[in-house]
Amino acid sequence: MIGLDMGSRSVKIVKMHKNTVIDTKIFDTIDFYRRFGGKEKGRLKIDLLELGFMEKDGLAATGYGKVTVQVEGAVHIPEIQAHVKGAVFQTGLSDFTLLDIGGQDTKVVKVRDGRAVDFMTNDRCAASSGRYLENMASILGLTLEELSSYSEDAVELNSTCAIFGETEIIGKVVEGYSQCQLAAGVNYTLYRRCAGMLEQLSSDKIVMAGGVAFNSALKKIIARETLYEVVTLPQPQLNGAIGCCVLGQEKIAREIE
Repeated sequence: MIGLDMGSRSVKIVKMHKNTVIDTKIFDTIDFYRRFGGKEKGRLKIDLLELGFMEKDGLAATGYGKVTVQVEGAVHIPEIQAHVKGAVFQTGLSDFTLLDIGGQDTKVVKVRDGRAVDFMTNDRCAASSGRYLENMASILGLTLEELSSYSEDAVELNSTCAIFGETEIIGKVVEGYSQCQLAAGVNYTLYRRCAGMLEQLSSDKIVMAGGVAFNSALKKIIARETLYEVVTLPQPQLNGAIGCCVLGQEKIAREIE
Protein backbone atom coordinates (compact mmCIF):
# COMPACT_ATOMS: atom_id res chain seq x y z
CA MET A 1 0.00 0.00 0.00
CA ILE A 2 1.19 3.51 -0.86
CA GLY A 3 0.24 6.42 1.40
CA LEU A 4 0.24 9.93 -0.07
CA ASP A 5 0.14 13.01 2.17
CA MET A 6 -0.18 16.13 0.03
CA GLY A 7 0.95 19.01 2.21
CA SER A 8 1.02 22.70 1.39
CA ARG A 9 4.83 22.72 1.28
CA SER A 10 5.76 19.11 0.60
CA VAL A 11 4.32 15.80 -0.58
CA LYS A 12 5.18 12.78 1.56
CA ILE A 13 4.97 9.24 0.19
CA VAL A 14 5.29 6.00 2.13
CA LYS A 15 5.10 2.42 0.89
CA MET A 16 4.21 -0.22 3.45
CA HIS A 17 3.92 -3.99 3.30
CA LYS A 18 1.75 -5.22 6.14
CA ASN A 19 3.10 -3.23 9.11
CA THR A 20 6.55 -2.44 7.75
CA VAL A 21 7.64 0.76 6.02
CA ILE A 22 9.72 -0.28 3.02
CA ASP A 23 10.13 2.98 1.08
CA THR A 24 9.71 6.73 1.66
CA LYS A 25 9.95 9.82 -0.53
CA ILE A 26 9.49 13.56 0.08
CA PHE A 27 9.01 16.16 -2.67
CA ASP A 28 8.37 19.88 -2.88
CA THR A 29 4.63 20.15 -3.58
CA ILE A 30 4.81 22.20 -6.77
CA ASP A 31 7.70 20.13 -8.14
CA PHE A 32 5.76 16.94 -7.40
CA TYR A 33 2.68 18.08 -9.32
CA ARG A 34 4.80 19.15 -12.27
CA ARG A 35 6.85 15.96 -12.47
CA PHE A 36 4.41 13.23 -11.53
CA GLY A 37 0.90 14.64 -11.84
CA GLY A 38 -1.55 14.85 -14.72
CA LYS A 39 -5.26 15.36 -15.19
CA GLU A 40 -7.66 12.52 -15.85
CA LYS A 41 -11.45 12.94 -15.69
CA GLY A 42 -11.04 16.09 -13.62
CA ARG A 43 -8.86 14.32 -11.06
CA LEU A 44 -5.15 14.24 -10.35
CA LYS A 45 -3.53 11.19 -11.93
CA ILE A 46 -0.28 10.20 -10.18
CA ASP A 47 2.34 8.47 -12.31
CA LEU A 48 3.23 5.70 -9.87
CA LEU A 49 5.56 3.99 -12.33
CA GLU A 50 7.61 7.17 -12.72
CA LEU A 51 7.81 7.32 -8.92
CA GLY A 52 9.16 3.77 -8.85
CA PHE A 53 5.99 2.06 -7.63
CA MET A 54 3.63 -0.46 -9.21
CA GLU A 55 0.03 0.34 -10.18
CA LYS A 56 -1.10 -2.71 -8.20
CA ASP A 57 0.39 -1.37 -4.97
CA GLY A 58 -2.81 0.51 -4.13
CA LEU A 59 -3.01 4.17 -3.12
CA ALA A 60 -4.51 6.05 -0.17
CA ALA A 61 -4.32 9.86 -0.08
CA THR A 62 -4.86 12.70 2.35
CA GLY A 63 -3.65 16.19 3.12
CA TYR A 64 -3.87 19.86 2.31
CA GLY A 65 -3.84 19.21 -1.44
CA LYS A 66 -6.91 16.99 -1.21
CA VAL A 67 -9.05 20.06 -0.53
CA THR A 68 -8.88 21.07 -4.17
CA VAL A 69 -7.57 17.90 -5.84
CA GLN A 70 -8.98 14.39 -5.86
CA VAL A 71 -6.47 11.67 -6.73
CA GLU A 72 -7.57 9.20 -9.39
CA GLY A 73 -7.78 5.62 -8.11
CA ALA A 74 -7.00 6.51 -4.49
CA VAL A 75 -8.84 5.78 -1.29
CA HIS A 76 -9.33 9.23 0.22
CA ILE A 77 -8.67 9.56 3.95
CA PRO A 78 -9.75 12.57 6.08
CA GLU A 79 -6.62 14.44 7.18
CA ILE A 80 -7.22 14.29 10.95
CA GLN A 81 -8.03 10.58 10.76
CA ALA A 82 -4.84 9.84 8.82
CA HIS A 83 -2.62 11.72 11.25
CA VAL A 84 -4.21 10.16 14.33
CA LYS A 85 -3.89 6.67 12.85
CA GLY A 86 -0.25 7.29 11.98
CA ALA A 87 0.52 8.50 15.51
CA VAL A 88 -1.25 5.52 17.13
CA PHE A 89 0.64 3.15 14.81
CA GLN A 90 4.04 4.75 15.46
CA THR A 91 3.73 5.08 19.25
CA GLY A 92 1.42 2.27 20.31
CA LEU A 93 -0.42 4.83 22.46
CA SER A 94 -4.20 5.18 22.48
CA ASP A 95 -4.72 8.25 24.73
CA PHE A 96 -2.76 11.43 24.00
CA THR A 97 -2.87 14.89 22.46
CA LEU A 98 -1.41 15.10 18.98
CA LEU A 99 0.42 18.30 18.06
CA ASP A 100 1.11 18.52 14.35
CA ILE A 101 2.92 21.67 13.22
CA GLY A 102 3.31 21.65 9.47
CA GLY A 103 4.66 24.07 6.91
CA GLN A 104 1.67 26.41 6.99
CA ASP A 105 -0.72 25.20 9.70
CA THR A 106 -1.00 23.68 13.15
CA LYS A 107 -3.33 20.89 14.25
CA VAL A 108 -4.02 19.81 17.83
CA VAL A 109 -6.07 16.64 18.27
CA LYS A 110 -7.36 15.03 21.45
CA VAL A 111 -7.13 11.24 21.05
CA ARG A 112 -8.93 8.71 23.21
CA ASP A 113 -9.00 4.95 22.60
CA GLY A 114 -7.06 5.55 19.39
CA ARG A 115 -9.65 7.92 17.91
CA ALA A 116 -9.96 11.69 17.56
CA VAL A 117 -12.57 13.02 19.97
CA ASP A 118 -11.88 16.73 19.45
CA PHE A 119 -9.51 18.88 17.43
CA MET A 120 -8.52 22.46 16.71
CA THR A 121 -6.58 23.92 13.80
CA ASN A 122 -4.83 27.18 13.04
CA ASP A 123 -4.31 27.60 9.31
CA ARG A 124 -4.98 31.33 8.98
CA CYS A 125 -1.48 32.60 9.65
CA ALA A 126 2.01 31.28 8.88
CA ALA A 127 3.15 32.61 12.28
CA SER A 128 1.85 29.38 13.83
CA SER A 129 3.76 27.07 11.52
CA GLY A 130 7.10 25.84 10.29
CA ARG A 131 7.16 28.68 7.80
CA TYR A 132 7.63 31.08 10.72
CA LEU A 133 10.66 29.11 11.94
CA GLU A 134 12.14 29.08 8.44
CA ASN A 135 11.77 32.85 8.10
CA MET A 136 13.17 33.63 11.53
CA ALA A 137 16.09 31.22 11.16
CA SER A 138 16.99 32.89 7.88
CA ILE A 139 16.91 36.33 9.50
CA LEU A 140 19.17 35.12 12.32
CA GLY A 141 21.55 33.41 9.89
CA LEU A 142 20.89 29.99 11.40
CA THR A 143 19.91 26.62 9.99
CA LEU A 144 16.72 25.07 11.37
CA GLU A 145 18.88 22.52 13.17
CA GLU A 146 20.91 25.29 14.82
CA LEU A 147 17.74 27.18 15.78
CA SER A 148 16.44 24.09 17.57
CA SER A 149 19.37 24.22 20.01
CA TYR A 150 18.06 27.25 21.92
CA SER A 151 15.36 27.06 24.59
CA GLU A 152 16.75 29.06 27.53
CA ASP A 153 16.74 32.79 28.41
CA ALA A 154 14.26 33.61 25.64
CA VAL A 155 13.60 37.21 24.69
CA GLU A 156 9.89 38.04 24.50
CA LEU A 157 8.66 38.44 20.94
CA ASN A 158 5.12 39.72 20.43
CA SER A 159 4.59 39.98 16.70
CA THR A 160 1.86 37.63 15.48
CA CYS A 161 2.97 37.92 11.86
CA ALA A 162 5.75 35.92 10.20
CA ILE A 163 6.55 38.97 8.07
CA PHE A 164 6.47 41.70 10.73
CA GLY A 165 8.42 39.36 12.99
CA GLU A 166 11.52 40.31 10.99
CA THR A 167 11.16 43.95 12.03
CA GLU A 168 10.79 42.94 15.66
CA ILE A 169 13.89 40.72 15.51
CA ILE A 170 15.94 43.60 14.05
CA GLY A 171 14.69 45.86 16.85
CA LYS A 172 15.77 43.35 19.49
CA VAL A 173 19.22 43.08 17.90
CA VAL A 174 19.55 46.87 18.16
CA GLU A 175 18.53 46.62 21.84
CA GLY A 176 21.49 44.33 22.43
CA TYR A 177 19.92 40.89 22.81
CA SER A 178 22.17 37.97 21.86
CA GLN A 179 21.52 35.55 19.03
CA CYS A 180 20.98 32.78 21.60
CA GLN A 181 18.24 34.80 23.34
CA LEU A 182 16.61 35.67 20.01
CA ALA A 183 16.65 32.08 18.78
CA ALA A 184 15.13 30.87 22.06
CA GLY A 185 12.55 33.64 21.76
CA VAL A 186 11.53 32.41 18.32
CA ASN A 187 11.02 28.87 19.63
CA TYR A 188 9.13 30.07 22.70
CA THR A 189 6.89 32.28 20.52
CA LEU A 190 5.86 29.26 18.45
CA TYR A 191 4.97 27.43 21.66
CA ARG A 192 2.82 30.34 22.87
CA ARG A 193 0.84 30.23 19.61
CA CYS A 194 -0.24 26.64 20.20
CA ALA A 195 -0.36 26.73 24.02
CA GLY A 196 -4.04 27.63 24.17
CA MET A 197 -5.03 24.70 21.98
CA LEU A 198 -2.84 22.32 23.99
CA GLU A 199 -4.48 23.51 27.21
CA GLN A 200 -8.02 23.07 25.88
CA LEU A 201 -7.31 19.59 24.50
CA SER A 202 -4.88 18.48 27.19
CA SER A 203 -3.55 14.99 27.93
CA ASP A 204 -0.72 13.76 30.13
CA LYS A 205 1.13 12.83 26.92
CA ILE A 206 1.70 15.14 23.97
CA VAL A 207 2.79 13.51 20.71
CA MET A 208 4.62 15.78 18.25
CA ALA A 209 4.24 15.24 14.51
CA GLY A 210 5.07 17.23 11.39
CA GLY A 211 8.40 18.63 10.31
CA VAL A 212 8.61 20.99 13.31
CA ALA A 213 8.78 17.93 15.59
CA PHE A 214 12.51 17.85 14.73
CA ASN A 215 12.87 21.08 16.75
CA SER A 216 14.26 19.75 20.05
CA ALA A 217 14.09 23.18 21.71
CA LEU A 218 10.34 23.38 21.14
CA LYS A 219 9.95 19.92 22.65
CA LYS A 220 11.85 21.03 25.78
CA ILE A 221 9.78 24.21 26.06
CA ILE A 222 6.47 22.34 25.77
CA ALA A 223 7.53 19.79 28.41
CA ARG A 224 8.73 22.55 30.74
CA GLU A 225 5.65 24.73 30.38
CA THR A 226 2.94 22.03 30.40
CA LEU A 227 4.64 19.53 32.76
CA TYR A 228 3.41 16.76 30.46
CA GLU A 229 5.44 14.04 28.77
CA VAL A 230 6.30 15.02 25.20
CA VAL A 231 6.87 12.23 22.67
CA THR A 232 8.38 12.76 19.23
CA LEU A 233 7.30 10.29 16.57
CA PRO A 234 10.02 8.12 14.98
CA GLN A 235 9.06 9.55 11.56
CA PRO A 236 7.11 12.73 12.35
CA GLN A 237 7.12 14.25 8.86
CA LEU A 238 5.77 11.03 7.31
CA ASN A 239 3.02 10.50 9.89
CA GLY A 240 0.07 11.36 7.63
CA ALA A 241 1.32 9.13 4.83
CA ILE A 242 1.90 6.27 7.29
CA GLY A 243 -1.65 6.71 8.59
CA CYS A 244 -2.95 6.52 5.01
CA CYS A 245 -1.13 3.22 4.48
CA VAL A 246 -2.47 1.68 7.69
CA LEU A 247 -6.05 2.78 6.99
CA GLY A 248 -5.80 1.72 3.34
CA GLN A 249 -4.59 -1.74 4.35
CA GLU A 250 -7.40 -2.04 6.88
CA LYS A 251 -9.97 -1.11 4.23
CA ILE A 252 -8.64 -3.77 1.84
CA ALA A 253 -8.67 -6.37 4.64
CA ARG A 254 -12.32 -5.58 5.41
CA GLU A 255 -13.26 -5.88 1.73
CA ILE A 256 -11.56 -9.29 1.50
CA GLU A 257 -13.51 -10.50 4.53
